[in-house]
Amino acid sequence: MSKSPLRIGTRSSPLALWQAHWVQVLLQEKHIPSELIPIQSHGDQDSSQPLYEMNIQGIFTKALDTALLNNRIDIAVHSYKDVPTQLPKGISKLAVLERGNPTDLLVYKTDESQWPQKATIGTSSLRRSAQWKHRYPAHQTAILRGNVQKRLQTLEAHEWVGALFAQAGLERVNSRPPQSKPLDWMIPAPAQGAVCVVAREADLEALSVAAQLECTNTFRATEQERIFLRLLEGGCTAPIGALVQPTQEGWHFKGGVFSLDGTEKAIFEKHFSKDAWEGIGEEAAQAVLKKGGAAIMSQIKKT
Repeated sequence: MSKSPLRIGTRSSPLALWQAHWVQVLLQEKHIPSELIPIQSHGDQDSSQPLYEMNIQGIFTKALDTALLNNRIDIAVHSYKDVPTQLPKGISKLAVLERGNPTDLLVYKTDESQWPQKATIGTSSLRRSAQWKHRYPAHQTAILRGNVQKRLQTLEAHEWVGALFAQAGLERVNSRPPQSKPLDWMIPAPAQGAVCVVAREADLEALSVAAQLECTNTFRATEQERIFLRLLEGGCTAPIGALVQPTQEGWHFKGGVFSLDGTEKAIFEKHFSKDAWEGIGEEAAQAVLKKGGAAIMSQIKKT
């Protein structure tokens, strides 16, 4: 490795900086010097418009991709769920770090028994909104954007009963409120809770360094979740969830797609053997499409 510090590109939010610092610590353990280069993304600059209305692939990753291709940084650290299933030309995924808790979390103001019939929940995620409406048909969801701290402040400022977050994100920046609970019934976003490192395909030095950080189980699980997403989505933003978890016997998959209003769903769940991991995403996607997912996706694309 060269004597110059490895330049680690990261978004400037507290969570992104935590993730980049984690990579920096792992590199330090391997005696590899590095420095953090914060870069603001378009998704960070506009924190009011819902992400699904922005119609920008990789809204949180594009600025870092550009910095990579312009040689301003050597590697970039991303929340893996923000990374498009098709990486830009010239950029390669190097490593997926050990996954945090992939579960979605409800941060609430009052106990559910005190909620009004037509309660409001804060979230700008189509996936979370659709699954919440499926479980609570009388509820409505409201736009909730910004970094973790800003979203918690927004929740306090509104008369909502609660808001939805990724559990790993809140816990990583020590911001999980006491009044919160995991939503084990909600299917998380593909690769939620995972962090990935990317670099230029031609940068063999960075490739060899970052590859040392790979967690095999997390790579295999998230790879199949992202294949599932790519085969279902077809370039269309939709309420799609998927989770592959290692078990003693092999792998457990649960995933599916919901209609935007939450009234319809197509879910697939199955246990796979250890050596069958490479086919999980494709088999699951085909099963969901046959169980009504194709009709749901067709309707979403029309809206």
